Amino acid sequence: MEKTEMLEDFYKEKLNISLSELSIKTPQFAILTNEECINGASMKYRRRDFYKVSLFKGRVLLHYGDKSLEIDGIALVFFNPDVPYTVEMLEETNYGGYFIFSEAYINDYLRSNIRDFPLFTNGTKPVYLLNKVQEKVVDNIFKRVHQEMATNYAYKHDLIRHQILELIHIAQQLMPSEKIYQNIDSKTRITNVFLELLDRQFPVESPNEEFEMRSAGNYAGKMGLHINYLNRAVKSVSGKTTTAHITERITSEAITLLKHSDWNISEISNSLGFVDLSHFNHFFKKQTKQAPSSYRSTN
Repeated sequence: MEKTEMLEDFYKEKLNISLSELSIKTPQFAILTNEECINGASMKYRRRDFYKVSLFKGRVLLHYGDKSLEIDGIALVFFNPDVPYTVEMLEETNYGGYFIFSEAYINDYLRSNIRDFPLFTNGTKPVYLLNKVQEKVVDNIFKRVHQEMATNYAYKHDLIRHQILELIHIAQQLMPSEKIYQNIDSKTRITNVFLELLDRQFPVESPNEEFEMRSAGNYAGKMGLHINYLNRAVKSVSGKTTTAHITERITSEAITLLKHSDWNISEISNSLGFVDLSHFNHFFKKQTKQAPSSYRSTN
């Protein structure tokens, strides 16, 4: 797995802005045109430390976490720092462009946390298909952001942040209402915290990392809860045990590493906390009905 791309890396590689120049430029926000998006180098599958909002027009294949989604049409797509991704263009497309921003860039304006929006909760699909009317609205927002970036107006970034929020609200209006309006009880909050903590253990970025959060007891300890209370809350809300969630997430990460990394299987096994390769082989085969080597050769 490639290491997390930092915002400074993006500026250097994509915009040819050196680190010494970042002090006199705004390093927390950037917008790219259609041509810059298409003519740039291929995008690596990895996590970034910034948020990204993209407008796609045409057929593209999005690899997001352990899933692959084909987009055919007009789509507004949101990427967050917790999930690795890459995009493949399946045809010549009139790519609408994208912009990126740091968490601090938007949180300073919100006076809260962007992660509180339902759009960025665990398990939410990042793709929102647009009709012609919605496409025109989103196109105009992207144009306004481009125009503001070209001005010398002292408060242009406040205007840009407002446009980002407008896009977030457009997307949230396209979400199923039950995902937005929920009566959050204590068991649901505990489950959400557990799932967030589990999700933050991934992706594994180095075979030398020590992955220790493998049991329900590890998470209960981090959350300051008795393990039985955590198990009951998670099971009642999700229908699955904490162990089942952990097993699924480790399996998902193993699949991702087998598909997208050049690590050997022993390195993948070590990075996921297995004491020896035979344990990993047994675990993976039990979950997928395939040995890791067979899965890698067929995918």
